[in-house]
Amino acid sequence: MPWRSPETAAGWRFAAMIPKEILRKVRRIEIRTNRMVNETLAGRYHSVFRGRGMEFSEVREYQPGDDIRAIDWNVTSRMGHPYIKKYVEERELTVLLAVDCSASDRFGTASQTKGEMAAEIAALIAFTAIKNNDRVGLLMFTDQVELYVPPGKGVEHVLRVVRELLIFRPGHMGTSLALGLEKLSKMVRKRAVVFLISDFLDDGYERQLRLASRRHDLIAVTLADQREEELPSLGLLRLEDAETGREIVVDTSRRGVRRAFAQAARERREARSGLLKRAGVDVVDVRTDHSYERPLLQFFRQRQRRFR
Repeated sequence: MPWRSPETAAGWRFAAMIPKEILRKVRRIEIRTNRMVNETLAGRYHSVFRGRGMEFSEVREYQPGDDIRAIDWNVTSRMGHPYIKKYVEERELTVLLAVDCSASDRFGTASQTKGEMAAEIAALIAFTAIKNNDRVGLLMFTDQVELYVPPGKGVEHVLRVVRELLIFRPGHMGTSLALGLEKLSKMVRKRAVVFLISDFLDDGYERQLRLASRRHDLIAVTLADQREEELPSLGLLRLEDAETGREIVVDTSRRGVRRAFAQAARERREARSGLLKRAGVDVVDVRTDHSYERPLLQFFRQRQRRFR
């Protein structure tokens, strides 16, 4: 049973109120992501996300070949022969999942909506992080901060994060990446690994993106659906902007209309890529009509090669 929470009696009642369908979905995501974590990601994650630095472990006697800069002169003077300080990597990280939950993420014409894919990707990252004993937090935003779960550790905490990703319903429809990034910088003061998961259908956030990238290890996970990039030939279609409610009628039987739509999508994608590159942000591009596993694995492999 996934909800053995040590929280409170109220927490138990709340868990009991969650629909069984949601609990089953949490369990499916847990099983699926655990397989990928255990088989492919855990080792790569450890090697590409470095700790905050080095922490003192112990002193030991100097041995030929040791770095003389590590000699502890106080201990050496007391003992009468050289001792060195031994350090180990301080591994514990804070991983923050910043998830765009605006209305456009409810769109999807393949097997999943963008929001459903975002939840699975966030769950996968969260389970990978706790396997490495790191802390995981969640920030969900639209054009407002909708939910913040402070970073915590352990399976129960991550299951709470996944639960929120699946059942939370935002109060607003719009998108403000600038606001989400600004609030992130205020809420998470220490350097963290931040996965910004969004369809990036917004503008005016370049300054906040640069500032967040300087403070944190920022990775953009971009979500897209095939019908946002190309239109099928289906005659007259009524299209609605999920965030503003604005409607237009498009004649998709006209080749010029379809070509212009695809060109606009391509220009938007190229502009976004250039913006993220200028800000020094790593990117993982995923689409609802393809598995997200391959792009994530490619990202980890590329990072491994870079750090070598």
